[in-house]
Amino acid sequence: MAIRILSDEQRARYGRFTGTPTPDTLARHFHLDTADLTLIQELRGEHNRLGFAVMLGSARCLGTFLDQAADIPGRVLHTVSRQLELPAAVTLEGYFASRRRERHLQLIRERYGFREFLDDGGTYFRLARWLYARCWSGEDRALPLFEHAVEGLLAHKVLLPGVTVLERFVGRVRDQAQRRLWRKLIEGLSAEQRRRIDAMFTDNDPATFSALEALRTVPTRRSPTEFVRHLDRLDAIRAFDLRPLAPRGVPPTVIERLARVARQGKPSAMLLTPLPPSQFIGQAPIGVAGALEQ
Repeated sequence: MAIRILSDEQRARYGRFTGTPTPDTLARHFHLDTADLTLIQELRGEHNRLGFAVMLGSARCLGTFLDQAADIPGRVLHTVSRQLELPAAVTLEGYFASRRRERHLQLIRERYGFREFLDDGGTYFRLARWLYARCWSGEDRALPLFEHAVEGLLAHKVLLPGVTVLERFVGRVRDQAQRRLWRKLIEGLSAEQRRRIDAMFTDNDPATFSALEALRTVPTRRSPTEFVRHLDRLDAIRAFDLRPLAPRGVPPTVIERLARVARQGKPSAMLLTPLPPSQFIGQAPIGVAGALEQ
C-alpha cells in the first residue's frame, strides 16, 4: 500500500530552495574555505568552477544535487561567484547537460564524504532506530518524523533519496512501533477479556455502541443527581471487568495520548481499524523493533 505523508506542495519543495536563502544559510552552507578554493581552482573553465561550488553548497544545504539552473537562486550564484572572483557574465549555461558535471558530483562524494541513502546500511539502520525511539516515546506524527529524518540525513552527509522512498521508510518505522505498542497493550488482557472485547465489536450491535458511548460521556454539571449518575457510571464500567494489567515498557506519555483518543473518539469508529489488535497476539517484533527490545 502506498504511503503518502507530504502534500503536493510539500513534495514540490522537497530537496529544493523555497525562496531566497537567508544570509545565515549562505554563510553556513555556501562559504568556501581554503581547502574548497584550492580544489575548485584546479578545475578548468570558469563555468565549471562555478558549477562545482554550487553543487557542493546544494549538497550541504539541501542534501541533493540540483539538476537545472532555474532551481538556483540568484543570491546563491552571487555569493559563490564573489568568493571565486568570477565576473558576473559567467553562467551555468550548458553545465547541467555536460559530462563534466557528473564527474564533479562523483568528486564531491569522494572528497567530502557524501553517501547515498540506500547504499549506506549503517546510516539506514541508525536513522530507523532513532525514528523508532521517537515513535515509541509518543512522537509518532508522520510529518514531524519525516522532517526529523531529513534533518538527520543532512547532519550525517547522506544525500536525500526520492521523496516516495523516504515516505515509505518513515511509514514502515511508524508501523513497526505501532505494532509493538498494540502487542504490549494486549499482553495485559486475559483470553476471556480478549474474547469479550472482540464480541463487542464483531456482533455489531447498536445497543452495545450506545451503552459504550453513554459510559464514555463524563458528567458536565455539578449537582447531587449528576454525582450519583457518575457513581453509577463507574459501577457500570467496573462491571465490564476489562481493565488490563499495566503494560510493561510503554511510556506514560503514550498511555495518556491513547486515553485522550479514547475519550474523543466514538466506539463505532473502532470498526474502521484495518487490522484488529487481536492479530498482533504472539507476533514477534522484527527489524528495528527487535533490536530495540534486546
